[in-house]
Amino acid sequence: MPHVHSTRPPSALRACLVLALVALALSAACDARFRGARSADSAASAERAFAGVQARGEVAMGVDQYTSAHVFEDLPDGGRVVLDRAAGGDTAGVGTIRAHMRDIAARFARGDFSLPGFVHAGEVPGTTVMTAKRSAISYTPADRPLGGELRIRSTDPEAVAAVHEFLAFQRRDHRAAGHEAHDAHEAPARP
Repeated sequence: MPHVHSTRPPSALRACLVLALVALALSAACDARFRGARSADSAASAERAFAGVQARGEVAMGVDQYTSAHVFEDLPDGGRVVLDRAAGGDTAGVGTIRAHMRDIAARFARGDFSLPGFVHAGEVPGTTVMTAKRSAISYTPADRPLGGELRIRSTDPEAVAAVHEFLAFQRRDHRAAGHEAHDAHEAPARP
């Protein structure tokens, strides 16, 4: 009697293949759940970090960060920092912002970036070069109807690059706009 070969794997091999496929599917599902949980943990951590920046910012700047709006704008010769109250009528808050802008202008001109270091709980990118190049950078505060701004200027390319690095970090950490025309020039939502 001739021997006929079956194209079906033996039942033990078939069972192993099925188990391997089930294990692979479970592994993928567990990995996806782990990544989702890690993503949720990461989002919660980012919100806690932002709340910390907002709380320390209120201490440093004297106004509630959730009812104020920042802009950190890069310009060809440096940039500017804008801080406005979100709504009119808060003359005390506006005055506090204007005093803050004059204070940081004087501090930055001396190479003192301890206030941004406090707000962001660490050294702020760009400030090491800005300190070293302080004689090549000017800081000019100006009043605005709802707050104030600090204009930062330099003709030194390395200083300008450091100012841009400083402003980019500020934009990210404060979740702020880079230009007033952006929709983000409004107070951030409270978590």
